[in-house]
Amino acid sequence: MTLEEKLAHLQSNSMEQARAEGNAIIDSHREALEKILEDHKAEARHQAETRVKAETTNAKLTLNQATAKAQLEIKRRQGKVQQELKDKVFDEAKSLVHDYMQTEAYNDFLLECIRQAVKYAGSDPVVIYINPSDEAKKSALEEKTGAALTVSREDFIGGVRAVIRSRNILMDNSFKTQLDNEYDRFLFLGGDGIA
Repeated sequence: MTLEEKLAHLQSNSMEQARAEGNAIIDSHREALEKILEDHKAEARHQAETRVKAETTNAKLTLNQATAKAQLEIKRRQGKVQQELKDKVFDEAKSLVHDYMQTEAYNDFLLECIRQAVKYAGSDPVVIYINPSDEAKKSALEEKTGAALTVSREDFIGGVRAVIRSRNILMDNSFKTQLDNEYDRFLFLGGDGIA
């Protein structure tokens, strides 16, 4: 083999070895880049999923807050309307009580309350109060019951109040107390029977 052939052979082997090493370096670099790309894609997918979950949770929270606020506003409006209706119902009830107080049945009611107070007091002194609006009936009521009556300074709409101080007893048959008690207990029931 001549020197030129040896040089050509050496050059050929060197080139093959250099190409093989270069290809190995390129393949190694390509694999590393592909690994980095896959890791980057996986991280991007993970971040996207996390963001979607966070946005979904945030959207649900916002929706729940809006729903709660709307329900609260509805309940507030409903409560206001119910209060207005309740007040109207009791204004009408007071009007009916006023009409009732003009009847003979009301006079009978007063007589019965006075007689019960006297009977309950027995021998103990009792102070029986009638409403200021019934002052004109005082003489007739005293005559029919034999009890001394006192016109109250406080307007309790109608009815009778009696006090037996020796026993610390208040007999309250006043319309104001009865209306106030009913007002406090009064509830509007929903159409489905739920308050």
